[in-house]
Amino acid sequence: MVKCSGMGDEPRRVLDELSKINLVDVVLPTSAGVEIRKRCITQQAEHQEILLQHLGLNLPRQFKK
Repeated sequence: MVKCSGMGDEPRRVLDELSKINLVDVVLPTSAGVEIRKRCITQQAEHQEILLQHLGLNLPRQFKK
C-alpha cells in the first residue's frame, strides 16, 4: 500500500484527492468564425503532485485529438 504525505494508506482518501484534479476544455473563437479547442489538465496542488509521484503516475499537460 502506498503512504503519501500524511494520508496514511486509506485508498478512499487517495482517490478523493486524485478526483480533485480537473480536466477543462478551452474554446477560443476566432474572428474568422472558427473555434480553437484545447483540452487541458489543471495545475495540481503540491500535495496532489507528491501523491502522483508516489504512485508513479505522470499526467499529460494536454491531450491530443
